[in-house]
This record gives sequence, C-alpha cells and structure tokens, in this order.
Amino acid sequence: MFERFSRSWNLIKASAGVLSKDKELLVFPLLSTICSLIVLAAFVLPALGMGALDNLHSGSAGTRVGVYVLAFLFYLVQYFVIFFFNSALVGAAMIRLDGGNPTVGDGLGIAFRKLVPILGYAAIAATVGLILRSVQERAGFLGRIAVGLLGVAWTVATFLVVPVLVTRDIGPIDALKESATLLKKTWGENLIGQGGVGVVFALFYALLAVVGIVAIALVGAGTQNAMLAGVTAAIVAFAFVLTALVQAALSGIYSAALYRYATAQETPAGFDSQLLQHSFAVK
Repeated sequence: MFERFSRSWNLIKASAGVLSKDKELLVFPLLSTICSLIVLAAFVLPALGMGALDNLHSGSAGTRVGVYVLAFLFYLVQYFVIFFFNSALVGAAMIRLDGGNPTVGDGLGIAFRKLVPILGYAAIAATVGLILRSVQERAGFLGRIAVGLLGVAWTVATFLVVPVLVTRDIGPIDALKESATLLKKTWGENLIGQGGVGVVFALFYALLAVVGIVAIALVGAGTQNAMLAGVTAAIVAFAFVLTALVQAALSGIYSAALYRYATAQETPAGFDSQLLQHSFAVK
C-alpha cells in the first residue's frame, strides 16, 4: 500500500512538472469557469426565481416534466462546457507527454474535433446526475449517503473517460466501458491520486482562508481604510481563484498521465522510466 501511495504521489509531482512547463494550460479551466458561470446565469438564476429546481418532485405532472427537461438541459450544457475544456486540457497535456510544446490553440483544436462524442458523454453524465439528484431528494438520511457513495463511484469510474475520448476514435459508451476497464488496472493510483490532490488543495484553501481573514482584519484594524481592506480581500479572492485553476489543471494533467501509463509502453517526456516500468504491471 505504501508503495502504491508513493507511486501515486510521484505521478502527481510529475504532473505538476508538466504544468510548470506549460502554464498556459491554466487557460482551459479559466475558460471553463467563465463559460460555466454564463450557463449558470442563463439557466439556474431564472429557475431559482421560479423555485423550479427546488421542487423537482412537486407540482402537477406537466410541471414536473417541464422542470425535469429544464434541469436536464442545464446539466447537459454545463457538463458539455466542462468536458469540452477538460478535453482541450487533456489533449494539450498529451502533446506535452509526447515531448511536444502544446499551445492553447492545439488543445481547443483537439476538443473541437471531438465535439460529438463530448456531447454524447455530456448527455450520459447529465442523465446520471439528474437521476442521482432526483433519488437523493426522495431518499432519507441513509439513502442520501448511499446516493453520495454512488456519485463517488461514478466519478472514480469515469475519471479516464476524457483521455479515452481524446486519444481514441470511439463513442462515449465505449469510452465509459474502457474507463471502467482501466479502473481495474489503475484503481489504487486513481483513488490515491484524486484523493491526494483533493487533500493537498483542501489544506491550501484552509491556509488561504486563515491567512486571508487575518490579513483583512489586520489591514482593516491597522489602517481604518475600507478601500485598502477591500483591495486585500480582492487579493485573497484572486489567490483562491488561482488555486482552484491550478487544482483543475493538475487534475486534468494527472488523468492524461494516468491513462498514458495504463495504455502505453513508452516513457512520456518528463516522467521517470523506473516509475512507469513498475506502475501498471499485470498482477
């Protein structure tokens, strides 16, 4: 277990090395965030104003159908945006793993060439997400826990779908099957890698929160200048946004590296050949 944990962290560090060489990869999660906020404003805000998404199981049959359709369309567009820019990120990361020097245009070009399978995968994810939400709203406390565990299982099992779609000329269903198959080979690195990135960044967020609160309090109390305190708060907010972008970029790079390790024999640029040699040997 310790060997697997150590190997996973080495993969994470190698993925961070990719990001340090290609900082433009941060553009993809930034664009994803901006577009996701636009989708949120276009769908959720009007729906919240009508109380629609809070009452998926109430009202007449016609109302419920309309709400479900609206919710599905929101999930579909939101997932499409996320998967599109994640595909661009993973595609660019793959170029770096092959020893190239990717640009933002390279990543976007790869994503545009995969529009149809990305849309299909978004439709599947939207359906699953809507079903899980609907069941969760009707379930009791234990039922919510079970649905939450199902959601985690879905996230883990589909972690490699985007790399599969980017590198293979197959549809979303076949990509889901291949991701689930690769999970048997990479489950330890998958779980530890995702969890490790999450834990590390959770600590960063906690540290930023403490430092930010202290800094804003000290500036506000020491200078009695509301504008200066506001600038400090803006700097802290920017630090949170930047940290979130790095986390998203690192997660995408890690998924590309994990997929490459599980399927290729060659050593990608920037990674330890000894690490690869022992990572995914058939047990």
